[in-house]
Amino acid sequence: MKDKHVHILAFGAHADDVEIGMAGTIAKLASEGKQIGICDLTDADLSSNGNVMLRKEEAARAADILAVSVRISLGFPDRGLLLNEEYIRKIADVIRLYKPQVVFAPYFEDRHPDHGNCARLVEEAVFSAGIRKYKTDRCADPHRVEKVYFYMINGFHTPDFTVDISSFIDKKLAALRAYQSQFELSEQSYNTPLVNGYIETVEARERMFGKLVGVTYAEGFKAKVPILLKHDLIGE
Repeated sequence: MKDKHVHILAFGAHADDVEIGMAGTIAKLASEGKQIGICDLTDADLSSNGNVMLRKEEAARAADILAVSVRISLGFPDRGLLLNEEYIRKIADVIRLYKPQVVFAPYFEDRHPDHGNCARLVEEAVFSAGIRKYKTDRCADPHRVEKVYFYMINGFHTPDFTVDISSFIDKKLAALRAYQSQFELSEQSYNTPLVNGYIETVEARERMFGKLVGVTYAEGFKAKVPILLKHDLIGE
């Protein structure tokens, strides 16, 4: 794992979680020169379709499409994302190594328990990473994350803020289609909700979020604290 600082670090329970929730935002920020990191907590070894090696190849392709600076996996057990100190310490170590200003995690309310558990682990790790005397394995220097936001995977929730991704929806869809084993129905596929129009459902959600704010496509995010506007309420 290289020590490379990023502006934004997005965590997911599985490869493709981050892309489902915020691939358009990542592509947009990367186009503006921001350094983006993705950290998958598991290797998705229990996926109904594909296998670990194929999932890693697909994740690398998606990261290239989005111009992500670094992508890593912590290799925690799939369906084993329990709130424990070992996992918190390892996530905190990643945060200290890459020193992001902003961290993203899945929103807590989701049909897949791993997504909510990922959010809880990341929240705990963000707090611990800023404590000077908290010990991690590789990086002793504390790091305080400025903001923590939550993206949506399987849910449609009223967002606390949105990001216009109208010019980057094609990048988002391309990144999702990089996960061919997960989202394309084939003769070898096990029949799951993901291979039955899931990408189209995500696209429809982002179109609906866009309609709410007067653009073509938007991604919605949740926050636990009020958002501070740094521009005038009228105009930019």
